[in-house]
Amino acid sequence: MKTKSAQYIFWTSTILISLWFGASGFFELTENELIWNITQHLGYPAHFIYLLGVLKILGVLILLLPNRLLRLKEWVYAGIFFDILFAFVSKLAVLGLSSTVDAIIAFTIAFTSYLMFRKLYNASYAINTAK
Repeated sequence: MKTKSAQYIFWTSTILISLWFGASGFFELTENELIWNITQHLGYPAHFIYLLGVLKILGVLILLLPNRLLRLKEWVYAGIFFDILFAFVSKLAVLGLSSTVDAIIAFTIAFTSYLMFRKLYNASYAINTAK
């Protein structure tokens, strides 16, 4: 895959997942009735929902910074995947399989974004030998 194609796929999927998590974080911070009712029905307390909203907004801001904070972006992707995994398992346990469709879609978009991120920004794990 050419770099130009990878960049297009990366930015498209990154913007989509950022819109998804940005909207979710905004609704959690503004106590949107629908989001709060579902999240509390899944068993999450109010203080956790606020924290989740703040972290989602911060994560989106970090993801949308081009060519910066690459190591921190790795942590953001990890947080996104944990959020999606926990949402999937919680919805599966409480609401049933049919309610997990959004988590599967979010995972697909986030995974595409992460794959293209890795393609565009190779991880360097060089050992620092400076003394």
